[in-house]
Amino acid sequence: MTTSRARITKAVVPAAGLGTRFLPATKATPKEMLPVVDKPAIQYVVEEAVTAGLPDVLMVTGRNKRPLEDHFDRNYELEEVLRSKGDEDRLTRVQESTDLATIHYVRQGDPRGLGHAVLCAAPHVGDQPFAVLLGDDLIDPRDPLLSRMIEVQAAYGGSVVALLEVEPENIHLYGCAVAKPTGDDDVVKVSDLVEKPSREAAPSNLAVIGRYVLDPAVFDVLRRTEPGRGGEIQLTDALQALAADPAIGGPVHGVVFKGRRYDTGDRADYLRAIVRLACEREDLGPEFRAWLSDFVNKEL
Repeated sequence: MTTSRARITKAVVPAAGLGTRFLPATKATPKEMLPVVDKPAIQYVVEEAVTAGLPDVLMVTGRNKRPLEDHFDRNYELEEVLRSKGDEDRLTRVQESTDLATIHYVRQGDPRGLGHAVLCAAPHVGDQPFAVLLGDDLIDPRDPLLSRMIEVQAAYGGSVVALLEVEPENIHLYGCAVAKPTGDDDVVKVSDLVEKPSREAAPSNLAVIGRYVLDPAVFDVLRRTEPGRGGEIQLTDALQALAADPAIGGPVHGVVFKGRRYDTGDRADYLRAIVRLACEREDLGPEFRAWLSDFVNKEL
């Protein structure tokens, strides 16, 4: 199968997870709707896709995810109340999510892993390359990772993963890449991927983080992929197959990211992400930084 280098316009956002690490907050509220300062995490992800030129977004959802659809839909009653009060600032912020992108939804049904969630997007994506954005990783808009990945896919074809150098003691939390340099300083060619290896077994400290640009050949590979770790269909296994045999659907490259990433995947990192983003906000930062400094000096 030849690799696809058509212009990328579609993004897939898997959002079917149960969010068990954030219970009981996620018992009735999707984890993607947890606020990061004053916007739900999922809105940051959609904004990133749109900024990278991907206005067509498919969310792969599951049960109890209706609030995601409501957030990106119109709320006429709320808008009318704000309009009648002359509160144009809040009205604009409410309407931002509605006008952000063309958003579609499909249900995963059974929680069978990230690979299966991506496979659910096949009818919508068709035979074009596409991006996958995971909501646990928020990328600072000042560091356009996804745009760079799209550039790399256009240049090399095949699929592209985002890589981050992590401390060896943390590599067991990620997929890990075996890679060699290319002519671009921030691009490596991936020859193998290992899902969450132990520190001793890890072939490198290059961790796969939650951004992918995928050739549509990945769908055929996922259909043949047997459940792996945790009884789930792993996207890492499909990418491993593509990396091992580029004739299937092109090579796999990685963009080594050195920018600002906010990890909202666990409670402690979620809190750190909120503090970092709040500190950098023009409207909140000065007052919040002063309070934070005072709190640290006096209370801790």
